[in-house]
Amino acid sequence: MKITGIDWGEVSIPLRTPFKTALRTVASVEDIIVRVYTDTGDIGFGEAPPTGRITGDTTGAIVGAIRDHLAPALVSRRVDDFNDLMALVQGCVVHNSSAKAALDIALWDLFGKLRGVPVYQLLGGSRNHLVTDLTISVNSPEEMARDAQIAVDRGFDCLKVKVGVNPALDVERLAAVRAAVPSGITLRIDANQAWKPKEAVRILNGMQERGLNIEFVEQPVAADDLEGMKYVTERSCVPVLADESVFSPMDAMKILQTGAADLINIKLMKCGGIYNGLKIATLAEMYGVECMIGCMLEGRVAVNAAAHLACARSVITRIDLDGPMLCASDPVHGGSVFNEKDITLPDDQTGLGITGVDGVKRVGHVGEVEG
Repeated sequence: MKITGIDWGEVSIPLRTPFKTALRTVASVEDIIVRVYTDTGDIGFGEAPPTGRITGDTTGAIVGAIRDHLAPALVSRRVDDFNDLMALVQGCVVHNSSAKAALDIALWDLFGKLRGVPVYQLLGGSRNHLVTDLTISVNSPEEMARDAQIAVDRGFDCLKVKVGVNPALDVERLAAVRAAVPSGITLRIDANQAWKPKEAVRILNGMQERGLNIEFVEQPVAADDLEGMKYVTERSCVPVLADESVFSPMDAMKILQTGAADLINIKLMKCGGIYNGLKIATLAEMYGVECMIGCMLEGRVAVNAAAHLACARSVITRIDLDGPMLCASDPVHGGSVFNEKDITLPDDQTGLGITGVDGVKRVGHVGEVEG
């Protein structure tokens, strides 16, 4: 199987409601879709969302990395030489983790099709079902309580609640959400780097003193403040999950070695795809630290790939793959089935199972492509 061409295009997917965090407010998913064509007629699909506030990858940066570096390096290469392709994707340009993830995902899709099995089975996984949480955007306590009730009515029993905008309100936000949902609903929170270390400890311990029963807090302090995150980890009665601090296996190693966090979040767009996601999961297994699989605001192509990785590694025990459930529509055909909190990977699909994406506006290509 030889790569004959690669194209990329833009797709826009409206959200059910605006997505608000301590870092940004977004009304729609604006993604780059990548298609890798082969001489066998198989097409590998990948995806990259521009998330400049987190990854630094804007639409222009993603397109430039694909157009000028990744696509020219891959065209005419054989999918059979898979390890060489993975090294090439990670090494032909520095940074640009989202663009790398898009090509990584498409190549795993093709490698699974070449071998005739789903990617999660290719990776040694046996489970094909996951249960995800649903994100509650940061708003007034009353609005967040209402959104939490709606999520529970949809069948979600685990909610990830965004906090950090006006930290003085954060305890009241969580108290309103906790009062609005049944006691058995799991609440985890995401501060998106909004707090200072001492402030984080005060807020988190205050939440637990109120009986809010928080499962863990995601990235309470600035991404580059590992000492601050370790301070929170050692003094907070709420476990700490490292997210924006983890962009690479080396980042994960530093956190694991220093005990800066209790849990590690793996996001394909931060680490460059499944290839490096596997490395992070392996390191976490060595240290006996559990992982969460997460996503940016992404459509189902990229989230589907993350689901395959999660199904392949038992160290990934928390699932935050709600991107498609936040969207008002789904232009993706094939792949994992998202039914509210339940994600199922069909066993009769090879690769990642994606067969097409509607509404993609092609903006560039290299080599021979269809249409």
